[in-house]
Amino acid sequence: MFTGIIEHTGAIEALDLEDDGGRVTIHAPSVAPSLAVSNSIAVNGCCLTIVALHDYRLSADLSTETIHKTSFGAKGGELKKGARVNLEQPLTAGKEFGGHFVLGHVDTIGRVTHLTPEGENWWLGVQVPAEFARYVVPKGSITIDGISLTVARWRNNLAEVAVIPYTYEHTNIRDRKPGDAVNLEGDVLGKYVEHHLEQGNFASRVDSQLTVARLLDEGF
Repeated sequence: MFTGIIEHTGAIEALDLEDDGGRVTIHAPSVAPSLAVSNSIAVNGCCLTIVALHDYRLSADLSTETIHKTSFGAKGGELKKGARVNLEQPLTAGKEFGGHFVLGHVDTIGRVTHLTPEGENWWLGVQVPAEFARYVVPKGSITIDGISLTVARWRNNLAEVAVIPYTYEHTNIRDRKPGDAVNLEGDVLGKYVEHHLEQGNFASRVDSQLTVARLLDEGF
């Protein structure tokens, strides 16, 4: 599990894609020395397993599902050699929870519409697929390329988020151009609510024996 607070970036050194999978190698000198083979790491919001480490570089295998659902396999080849990627290590016990619950399970890709400066800040606009729109909530959380961001404006399947200077300087947002593919993950809490409603689990639940009177008797 991750929080969407990006602490490191790296650069794609190799991206080999085949019909049955692929492998990505990332030059990440700021974080690679603290990693180990079999560790998880989020790369642009996609949870991957490290399979090799060498000379400040990490490698991870890509399944066909990962290639099809993420910007690794997006049409247009945005993730080429030298492309900057956001990196986050998994949440550990006692670590500050500064973002929101991020699983690293990318739902789909969106397309950047604009990156517009406003004073010292920026507005990032992302067009999201219609099937993903139900997970976008104004003032709610959204994960874009692994970054925990707040939806400030939402209309016509266009999500706009405000980007502060620190986020702009310490993530790959500063590289984004109109048309670029970005990985999107919806808030997992909303997904669970949707699933339970669709399954009718609330209607079939066992009636609780807990009452207000009993709570008062117990001293609550």
